[in-house]
Amino acid sequence: MNSRITSRSAPLGATVVEGGVNFSLFSRTATAVDLLLFAHPDAPEPSSVIPVDPASNRSYHYWHAFVPEIGAGQIYGYRVDGMSAPDRGWLFDRTKTLLDPYGRCVVVPKDYDRSAAQSEGNNAGRALKSVVVDPHAYDWEGDLPLQHPAARTIIYEMHVRGFTQHPNSGVRDELRGTYAGLIEKIPYLQQLGITAIELLPVFQFDPFDAPPGRTNYWGYAPISFFAPHQAYSSQTNPLGAINEFRDMVKALHRAKIEVILDVVFNHTAEGDEHGPTLCFRGIDNPTYYLLENGGSRYSNYTGCGNTLNANHPVVRRMIVDSLRYWVEEMHVDGFRFDLASVLSRDASGAPVPNPPVLWDIESDPVLAGAKLLAEAWDAAGLYQVGSFVGDAWREWNGRFRDDVRDFFRGEPGAVRRIADRLVGSPQIYGHKGREVEQSVNFVTCHDGFTLNDLVSFNEKHNAANGEANRDGANDNRSWNCGVEGPTDDPAIERLRNRQVKNYLTVTMLSLGLPMILAGDEVRRTQRGNNNAYCQDNEISWFDWSLLKKHADIYRFVSLLCARRALRDIEHERQRMSITEMLREATLTWHGVKLNQPDWGDDSHCIALGGELRHAGLNFYLILNCFWEPLEFELPRSSAGSWLRWIDTALDPPKDIVPWQDAIPCEGTTYHVADRSVVMLYSSSGAGRHAKAGEAIKPENVD
Repeated sequence: MNSRITSRSAPLGATVVEGGVNFSLFSRTATAVDLLLFAHPDAPEPSSVIPVDPASNRSYHYWHAFVPEIGAGQIYGYRVDGMSAPDRGWLFDRTKTLLDPYGRCVVVPKDYDRSAAQSEGNNAGRALKSVVVDPHAYDWEGDLPLQHPAARTIIYEMHVRGFTQHPNSGVRDELRGTYAGLIEKIPYLQQLGITAIELLPVFQFDPFDAPPGRTNYWGYAPISFFAPHQAYSSQTNPLGAINEFRDMVKALHRAKIEVILDVVFNHTAEGDEHGPTLCFRGIDNPTYYLLENGGSRYSNYTGCGNTLNANHPVVRRMIVDSLRYWVEEMHVDGFRFDLASVLSRDASGAPVPNPPVLWDIESDPVLAGAKLLAEAWDAAGLYQVGSFVGDAWREWNGRFRDDVRDFFRGEPGAVRRIADRLVGSPQIYGHKGREVEQSVNFVTCHDGFTLNDLVSFNEKHNAANGEANRDGANDNRSWNCGVEGPTDDPAIERLRNRQVKNYLTVTMLSLGLPMILAGDEVRRTQRGNNNAYCQDNEISWFDWSLLKKHADIYRFVSLLCARRALRDIEHERQRMSITEMLREATLTWHGVKLNQPDWGDDSHCIALGGELRHAGLNFYLILNCFWEPLEFELPRSSAGSWLRWIDTALDPPKDIVPWQDAIPCEGTTYHVADRSVVMLYSSSGAGRHAKAGEAIKPENVD
């Protein structure tokens, strides 16, 4: 067949068309390109080598070929030749088998060896390879992204493998740690009440990009921006991963749960100048990466050895094409961008005020309904929380995390800061005039202590990582409540339980978009490890026995979620979410005395009152992080008597009750225990929920 007529430069990647497959690859500086076809993943040599004729099959910098009589499932790769001048950044090596940057599926040979791609010559038998995919061969059964309003979104950050890999997960052995295994746990997520899961990286990554004897568990080592990670599939056929991922998305959508992907467009698994040649560096190194020292060294704004040249037109297009693919063909609902500030750097590494790639993403019509979340900093000190470019981006609020931690461990001067965080961080975001959900509020995430460990350890304990405890953050702003690590002391355990509930309450009640870390609802521990990126074991896995041990915390979170997202309270006359209540209320600050907040450095308590006259609803939120109980005056409510919804100092089930079952309080003050949070409300329509004889007197609330 005449490739001069039939092959095309667009679209990039491998495209199934009538009669065969069209292949297209970008390389500006290559002098020769070979397309390699393989009979199976472990084949030591390609079954067919197809040289791409630069005279007839190169359009501008795009090398293309049409191969008849093949289709989805065909395994392939490239060999690319050109000048070898490492001092100028040209790293062509025609002995290396390379992935397609636009490959929709990646196959991993049994003997895959990361070092072989770095050291030995012909590595065809042990190289990662791409697989031809027909993305349209799937029945979505009418599924579409959900587009939940941000004001009623609750994000649950989780790891696909870690969620069901533990032997006590109750998931069938063959499905543990997979997309299919996650489907089996959807009822748990529904009962918890979250509305979106944020998955740690699921793009194909190199699991061996880790210290010797360990694995890259988190997945922040991408090598393909279009392919789902094969190891999370229960299928032996490599194409099975694509449909299994789609099955997971479709099932989550049926449960009204959105899927947000943690995406890594700031670096790749190829590492620094001593790393392996897997894909990009062997195809067009100066295009894909930021280089310095004349091209001989990789710029490292990521802490991972290299930095993607995100604002280069070709790389920009690849990033946007990837995002469009995951929305259009995989139906995901949004993305969290790891080290997103890297994307604001130009070819020299300098931050620019209007980064093209970020505006490309924001203005793309396919992505218009997707949630875009930015980790608005990078590993080289660029911190853009509150100043990230654009109108659609929401930001991980790292200052919320730090300030809430400081308040509950009793740091001086924390009251002023936590007050701002409670009402949407206007000191950070107010200048933009955006909705409060621009702030993604969290206290814990995958990176750092779990919530249990935040209240159990003063120091990190990362010896298992093999780096002599040097890795991981030293600034954890944690407090162990008096004993380092696990304890049988019931008083300390009660205090830790109370602190966990305090953190969860503030996260869920503050204005903004809340995010909780998977397992925090059952006090999952990593044994004090605050950098478990290489721990694919019980340190990181969700231990399902904790659901019984800490059922009170799970119940607490579930009831918080119910009110936050208005789940299971359709019968209420006043159907306002917590965010809507706070946003629309007239807010006033108080101390133990009404209208007398103490903003001093030695203050450890604050109260926030809110009134919605049109809705007949008042609320009163009290935070006492003092080490002694305090008596707080209560304002007169125009909506009726005060009802207690939350008091973290009380034993379950009194610590939190269903909103409609809140219990009336008598008196003009409320006795707030040390280190506790109380939420009261009054409503002209809420009195009917009070049960006779359940009024709480001031002297017996603690």
